Amino acid sequence: MTFVRDLRVAAHSLIRTPGLAIAVVLTLALGIGANSAIFTLVRGVLLKPLVNRDEDQLIYIRQSAAGIGDENATFSVPEIQDLRASVKTLSAFGDFSAMDFTMIGLGEPRSIQGGVVGGTYFDVMGLRPVLGRLIGPQDDGPQAAGVVVLTYRFWTTTLHKDPSVIGKTVRLGSIGDRSATVIGVLEPCVPYPQDTEIIANVVTSPHHLSATMVTGRVHRMTELFGRLAPGVTLDQARAELRSAYSAMKKDHPEAYAQEADFRIGAKLLRDQITSGARTVLLVLLAASGLVFIIACSNVANLILARTVRREGELAVRVAMGASRGALRRMLLAESLLLCGAGAMLGVISAQPMVAILARYASRFSIRALDFRVDSSLLWVGAALAVVAAVILAFVPRLPSSGTSGTPGGLSLSSGSARITGGTSRRQRIFAVTQIAASFVLLAGASTLITTLIALQKAQTGLDTQHVLAIDVPAMSYGKTPQQVVDFYKDAIRRVDALPGVSETAYGNVVPWRDGGPGTAGLQFSGDGHVHTPGIEDPRAHWRAISPGFFAALGVPIIAGRDFNALDVQNHDDPNNHNEEPVVIVSETLAERMFPNQDAVNRHVYWTDPVLQFFGGTDLEKARLMAPHRIIGVTADIDDGHVVPEPTITVYSPFDEGPVFGGRLFIHTGANPYALVSSVTRIIRDMSSDQPVERAATLEDIRAEVLSPDRLNSLVFGVFAAVALAIAVVGVAGVLAFSVSARTREFGIRLALGSEPQRLLKGVIAEGTVMAAAGVLAGAAFGLVLARLAGRYLLDVKMPGALPVFVSAFVLMAVAVIASALPAARAARVDVMQALRSE
Repeated sequence: MTFVRDLRVAAHSLIRTPGLAIAVVLTLALGIGANSAIFTLVRGVLLKPLVNRDEDQLIYIRQSAAGIGDENATFSVPEIQDLRASVKTLSAFGDFSAMDFTMIGLGEPRSIQGGVVGGTYFDVMGLRPVLGRLIGPQDDGPQAAGVVVLTYRFWTTTLHKDPSVIGKTVRLGSIGDRSATVIGVLEPCVPYPQDTEIIANVVTSPHHLSATMVTGRVHRMTELFGRLAPGVTLDQARAELRSAYSAMKKDHPEAYAQEADFRIGAKLLRDQITSGARTVLLVLLAASGLVFIIACSNVANLILARTVRREGELAVRVAMGASRGALRRMLLAESLLLCGAGAMLGVISAQPMVAILARYASRFSIRALDFRVDSSLLWVGAALAVVAAVILAFVPRLPSSGTSGTPGGLSLSSGSARITGGTSRRQRIFAVTQIAASFVLLAGASTLITTLIALQKAQTGLDTQHVLAIDVPAMSYGKTPQQVVDFYKDAIRRVDALPGVSETAYGNVVPWRDGGPGTAGLQFSGDGHVHTPGIEDPRAHWRAISPGFFAALGVPIIAGRDFNALDVQNHDDPNNHNEEPVVIVSETLAERMFPNQDAVNRHVYWTDPVLQFFGGTDLEKARLMAPHRIIGVTADIDDGHVVPEPTITVYSPFDEGPVFGGRLFIHTGANPYALVSSVTRIIRDMSSDQPVERAATLEDIRAEVLSPDRLNSLVFGVFAAVALAIAVVGVAGVLAFSVSARTREFGIRLALGSEPQRLLKGVIAEGTVMAAAGVLAGAAFGLVLARLAGRYLLDVKMPGALPVFVSAFVLMAVAVIASALPAARAARVDVMQALRSE
């Protein structure tokens, strides 16, 4: 009951100082709200268990080839078969191949992200259906019926939880077309390895039944999962996987080039899922922690100032017999009320903040897509409130019996507040702490903003503002390859006739959206290049394009010419093939393969072993592997990196080889988006089943790729701005209180002839010294923090000199500005009033 009485007394005391109470509550709400929101997000994305059954036994197996820049080389069917036969520490394997399908039969024709899995996949993953059933062993084999499982998000958002979807037949197109029956809806779960909308069995993808998949050891396109056998540890499984993998490499040296540095690894699925977001979320958590420190330091200064002004009250309580414990309990009651109110307001504000941060985190981890706020928001807010309350309750120095009136104690006399040496030091320490933490945040935000500006200013070599890219995926159902090509030619001709269109072309990759980094390309060779046994040939990206592609993108042809109608072949007429296939190559390829020579009329040819499984006719295979004459050299188009890098690319006419992907590039001098409806109408008039999707200018596509960097800059910039604002208020508050407490001193100095400008400079210098100390402390702390984080978070980098200098300059400048108002008050002190105050 004593503490309850203390709470009532504390409430009455705080009511008498509403300004201070509101300032403390708002500051704590900011610090507690930000930390509650971010910790809740970190828990939900990094720590919360998966819905998968026995998730601690579920592992993700990765093959990598760092020597050729492929961090996730995935697996081929023969490799998976070898591992299944020799690895006993895993009770089962599950395979998943990412596929882009076109789907007809559930509403509008659409392109969807899908997966092709074997019958053991869902059992290995430990997932259950919410409707119908999942794919099982009975759905394996080339004679099985095609079946499809819908993911929960697709079922709820697109089909609005329609239960009648079970049993419906859909048509799926990828490399070939098949029909399939919807058999179930998957429970809500983390969609890994990609955010899929459907998952189908192997028979729905003719490509998975071809020799390329079944016998091609170098044709790697399958993700691999495993479940630990009972009693087996992850380290034991890793050791056996490495042993089996070494045997595979020894038995098939032709499939594992030494310089490619092929390796195998395994980690728990949960760790794999969260790896992309771990660094950014932990850095974000550290940033919010700094904001909490700044907020507590600011509030501590307010509490110290209030304690000094209450010296008479506290001294009276001591004189009447109050113990130090009773005084500390009284301060704790006041702190709990303030921090409790701040926590309540912080938790309320944290809920919308969590929703915003979840959308932000989904850029780095698909697990954040389905994030939901739970009770952790409340208990984290409560825990932070208690921590802050305890800190604030023990910040002020209390008088003890018999010390009233001593230099270190609190005086019973009335009058202006006097700051003791200890209180003054504490206030300055808290102010320096705020500046130091603000400097770390500001330097980090400046680094991100500087990086973003550099990315945005990077020259792409493309006319990004005037080029509209539209996905028009190839629909080969019931069509010959030549009919598919003729469909695109007709579409290009019709779109070209639209007013304002200057050039329309076909390509199979949209820059930055489809050609992401990490794809190794195909091995090739050229005139004069000597193959070294055991060493891979150089690799190049292959792109299929139509005539006019480079003109549509605004890319110059440096030497030679573009494709024309004479360079193509007719797939349906075996007697109508040009004698010599032709290609256009990138500038970097020409320089590296034919240094100091004219690349035009030289030859390149594909040597990649995966092409031996190409599924076309014998004539098409021979044509693909034959030497291709270079008819043109174009400027590099780096469609994988936002900041362009030298690119080795081979462009062939889209008539040659299989047509897949399917993107139209439309160059116009008018508003590109004004063409979308007209283009869609043209395509749908040609084929009502044809999806027409994702229309966007190259400029907007690049901006979308840059959005994670933009979001990083925005989020950390907001943290830095908030921290800076609090720190400025803290410095101004310390100096204002110092000026108030030294009014008599300033009056005497003015009476003795000191110039007001001298007092002005002195107070500003005091603020500048605090800012400088804070910057130095922040630089030292930031250096230690970055090096420590670098040991565990490989993505953390030291900021450059420019962001550090800018951050220091900004903090010093705002410290001077913050000092100006208290300094002006000091210079305007009324001498007679100051002398009469005592």
